[in-house]
Amino acid sequence: MSVPYKANILLVDDRDDNLMALEATLTSLDQNMVRASSGEAALKALLEEDFALILLDVIMPGMDGFETAAHIKQRERTKDVPIIFLTAEGTDRHQVFRGYAARFVDYMTKPYDPWLLRAKVEVFLELDRLKRQLDDQSRVLRRELGTETADSVDSVVARLATHVGAVTEKLGRLREQSAVGDNDEDSATLQAIRELDTSVGQLTVLVEALRGPS
Repeated sequence: MSVPYKANILLVDDRDDNLMALEATLTSLDQNMVRASSGEAALKALLEEDFALILLDVIMPGMDGFETAAHIKQRERTKDVPIIFLTAEGTDRHQVFRGYAARFVDYMTKPYDPWLLRAKVEVFLELDRLKRQLDDQSRVLRRELGTETADSVDSVVARLATHVGAVTEKLGRLREQSAVGDNDEDSATLQAIRELDTSVGQLTVLVEALRGPS
């Protein structure tokens, strides 16, 4: 029996009590929580593991959250890892996005609503699962198209079409979920969904091309 996949979530805060509160809020999601007590520790952790999401405190001694995020977005390996900033009340939201593009960046104000934070994290985790599913199917397609007979190719294309359809349906549900209570058209979750929509569209075109004329 295969072990269910658990995503890595990086929690970054210089205070242990804040890290414990984040873990308590997210424990029901049953994912791998990795702590980092500074920006430097966060960057080190990102060199050692792949992460589906980063929850990043803004106010930290030494390297603050803004500087840490700038380093993360400059690295090829980590530039697309979503970040949820945890900001102090009264922080200008435009400061949250300073110094680099706001791609895959979101924020919440402390004290945060545990239910809302958990809901945001769930959306990003589902996007991570969908991306991995698409990557897996692309690898299967490339491998089997290179080695199998025409009948087997038809089987692969049919399976891929089924998976693309399932992903498209999930994206529709995610769009509805992320739009609830969020009127910001530039929210990170909606941006991420739009980018994944593009990937799914490209795969759909590929599937239709492989099927050939009807």
